[in-house]
Amino acid sequence: MIRIYLPQDAAALALGAEAALRALSAEAARRGAELDVVRTGTRGAIWLEPLLEVETPEGRIGYGPVRAADVPGLFDAGLLAGGAHPLRIGRPEEHPWFAGQIRLTFARCGIVDPASVEDYRAHGGFTGLERALAMSGEAIVDEVKLSGLRGRGGAGFPTGIKWNTVRLAQAEQKYIVCNADEGDSGTFADRMLMEGDPLCLIEGMAIAAIAVGATKGFIYTRSEYPHAIRAMRAAIIAARRAGWLGEDIQGSGRRFDLEVRMGAGAYICGEETSLLNSLEGKRGVVRAKPPLPAIEGLFGKPTVVNNVLSFAAMPWIMAHGAQAYAEFGTGRSLGTLAVQIAGNVRRGGLVELPFGLPLRAIIEDWAGGTATGRPFRAVQVGGPLGAYFPESLLDTPLDYEAFARAGGLLGHGGVTVFDDSVDLARQARFAFEFCAGESCGKCTPCRIGAVRGMEVVDRITAGIQPERNRVVLDDLLELMTDASLCAMGGLTPVPVGSALKHFPEDFDAAHRAMPQAAE
Repeated sequence: MIRIYLPQDAAALALGAEAALRALSAEAARRGAELDVVRTGTRGAIWLEPLLEVETPEGRIGYGPVRAADVPGLFDAGLLAGGAHPLRIGRPEEHPWFAGQIRLTFARCGIVDPASVEDYRAHGGFTGLERALAMSGEAIVDEVKLSGLRGRGGAGFPTGIKWNTVRLAQAEQKYIVCNADEGDSGTFADRMLMEGDPLCLIEGMAIAAIAVGATKGFIYTRSEYPHAIRAMRAAIIAARRAGWLGEDIQGSGRRFDLEVRMGAGAYICGEETSLLNSLEGKRGVVRAKPPLPAIEGLFGKPTVVNNVLSFAAMPWIMAHGAQAYAEFGTGRSLGTLAVQIAGNVRRGGLVELPFGLPLRAIIEDWAGGTATGRPFRAVQVGGPLGAYFPESLLDTPLDYEAFARAGGLLGHGGVTVFDDSVDLARQARFAFEFCAGESCGKCTPCRIGAVRGMEVVDRITAGIQPERNRVVLDDLLELMTDASLCAMGGLTPVPVGSALKHFPEDFDAAHRAMPQAAE
């Protein structure tokens, strides 16, 4: 029986993985071949999906992107023995797009069966948790601090400090909450990990629970992620059956269990206090801080709230040591960053690399330039609230401090590329429109400011008293930055301000009225 690996994550399914599987099964039956099909997550090269792999004596050989119509030709070329074919990429780990990465968090994605504890263990899984079970909470937190791990959700707050605050808090109940409400445009790292390596997230959350003394955890994700939800729930059941969750983890006397909660897809519920309100069954509105969630979080109890990738980094850190993790990266941005490449690019997908690589390398080397072949014009990093950078800023290193100095933010690591057909005034207006639609409505600067912002941009681009309205817009951006209750309103001025600064011609009514160059 020949073993075949084929992703079943949302990206591969959207690109025809099920049709390819049906064609594979039918062709194998016609030729009398028996297949053992293992459904994995994606390896992250979305431009190669569906990526079909066949197990051979030389290792797994990849073919992609495979469409149903390609299957008969693949069989004719000796697919089941790893035969030559135009779609053959060889061993995926030797392909330049994969070989150039440093995969720590995503090392198992696309390789293991997401629901198999045995497969996870065979690829180094639960080694970090085993080590943590033999350590004190203080020792674990010290390891997190030494690693330099910072929150991967966007804020970049030192994870060890947050965990230590919860560890020192006095309470009969503490919680671990995973913020998997991935709402930024162009981002999919959380979904990719939950669909491809859910046991990694479970292990990371269990390590956090042991460190701070929590016994209950929740993974809060969005209703738009049905495949991730199914994968997480299946993995939780498997981990519980194997003794890695429950009343007595591996006979250690430590207790921790998990469940998945599904939100309705409100962007504001990616903000941690709004998420906690939603998790409690309340309306998803932002809470005033203090108190911090680490002191009074879920149901008023001390709570660790971290992003998927923050928890998912912990198994590697605990298995290999904090110092080994801190050797990657630069300055205060240590470890690796999951860069999600989207927009107008030839090669979209996820690459995991140490912090510090220039943004230009992502766009030119990994993304392969624009899909249209037209000149590059702008890139937005950090989701819909990130800055628009022109070509002159492409040498900015991918690290938190460098991006802050350049007037941007790394956010969740999403990179969205635009060619020269983009209208940055429209993009700036969209930032206000997005804020108006997704605001929780609690504070006036965000709720009202976003609506007024759309109106002012419309007046400027229409040529209505542009100088006076530009002054009004500048005042509005300052007000939203300084007076908004959370980052929803507080960061909306970032994309607007960067578009005004770097692409002022797009706001000029006379320029906008000029005939555009032929396509």
